[in-house]
Amino acid sequence: MKTILMTGAAGGVARFLRDELPDKYALRLCDRDTPADLGENETFIAADLLDMAALRDAVQGVDAIIHLGAFSVESTWETILDANIVGTYNLYEAARHAGVRRVIFASSNHAVGFYARATTIDHTVYPKPDSRYGVSKVFGEALASLYANKYGVESLCVRIGNVAEQPIDRRRLAIWISPRDLAQLLAIGIEHPDIRFEIVYGASENAPHAWWDNSNAVRLGYRPEDRSDDYAQAVLSQQPPEVGDERTFKFQGGTFVTTETGGDPTKPDPQ
Repeated sequence: MKTILMTGAAGGVARFLRDELPDKYALRLCDRDTPADLGENETFIAADLLDMAALRDAVQGVDAIIHLGAFSVESTWETILDANIVGTYNLYEAARHAGVRRVIFASSNHAVGFYARATTIDHTVYPKPDSRYGVSKVFGEALASLYANKYGVESLCVRIGNVAEQPIDRRRLAIWISPRDLAQLLAIGIEHPDIRFEIVYGASENAPHAWWDNSNAVRLGYRPEDRSDDYAQAVLSQQPPEVGDERTFKFQGGTFVTTETGGDPTKPDPQ
């Protein structure tokens, strides 16, 4: 059984993945805070992404890394710089020195959030981040490309939409990914023999609501099992009229295109 390091392991996305992956991999969970309820195939190592020595200990002997660790909504430049930019650089440096050959980088739809919802985009589009948070994900993708081509640290960058058991509003009908579909994508990132540097979208089968052409993921073997349209009737019947700044309804990034802190209405604003 391969050993996989998962950073950001105390977060919500990690909780979903910890329910999906333990039968496939031994998970070495890494965070500043200890995750709850360690399972049979889970161990924990405490490390801050700003602590290079701790990171080098954390990556020793792993077969691959799922890098979820980040500040996950919009915030001040200083916060984004430390958690998402310096932290991601430290992670890739630690992986390089430890000889880890594969990193799955949790990028975000917010790396391209200033594309209009009326536009269908694929993995080749020029980045249009909608926030400082989105800028940090563009940086992470660029860093992954550098480390793949210069140092041989292979990466699958997954521009994650919204991970949840089901979509809850009109925007999420377009960008939703179920936990089991995300787990499938990440397993492809770990196992596919021919990945060097690739970008895919973290989305389930979301036609006819989708904004993304995810053919690159399909090329790598991705076959989503879940469909947002199964929830569309219930979601749209309960969806209130869209009001407020029209930019949040014009662009794919939603509230991230206007906010200075936060950006995800399902999460409390950062303190």
